[in-house]
Amino acid sequence: MKKILIIDDDIKLTDLLKDYLAKFNFESREFDNPEKALNHLKTNSYDLIILDIMLPEMDGYETLREIRKTSNIPVIMLTARGETTDKIVGLELGADDYLAKPFEPRELVARMQSVFRRSDGDFYNDELIIFKNLVINPSGRTVQLNNKKILFTSTEFDLLLLFAKNNGKVLSREFLMQKTKGSSWNYYDRSIDVMVSRLRNKLKFKNQQFIKTIQSVGYIFFAEHEES
Repeated sequence: MKKILIIDDDIKLTDLLKDYLAKFNFESREFDNPEKALNHLKTNSYDLIILDIMLPEMDGYETLREIRKTSNIPVIMLTARGETTDKIVGLELGADDYLAKPFEPRELVARMQSVFRRSDGDFYNDELIIFKNLVINPSGRTVQLNNKKILFTSTEFDLLLLFAKNNGKVLSREFLMQKTKGSSWNYYDRSIDVMVSRLRNKLKFKNQQFIKTIQSVGYIFFAEHEES
């Protein structure tokens, strides 16, 4: 049974979600105060967090910043206005997906199941992918850059793995979005660009640039294979 942490001060919504998620065999815990939720996370583990942006005392952005300091747990953010700025900022801070209020609970479950399909190991039997200064472990979903472990969210890891498996190939933005998120991202927004930017920031090593932009087309990942 997957454990879900819901951080939202809309009590009616969280009560509804708790009952609805239970029908899909999800066990949930709800908090209307982000600071209490963060303290709870220090001693309890969850498989996914549903996080509202509009929260008392500490908003969802700051809460996500605190979560990402120590954890790569998948986070789906809820945006009251559904504005592009809310979505982009959330993705830049490390959210895995976003959903605008009001929403149908079944759509939220579909987003959650999509995240779990990826993080539960679609690539479980794959061997290590070893490049110069970069090692990717698909089964363990870990990444080492210059022998240092780098923390990636599930969405970031999936995108990196997709790039690595297509090393040296130009990939369009549409292809990247379809392969990593299916229909949950709009082809005309900046979501994929934000995700690529996050990868670039985490893969910084000296003057080496793993991901390059191909103007009006998409991106190309290039890494030298480690000599045996």
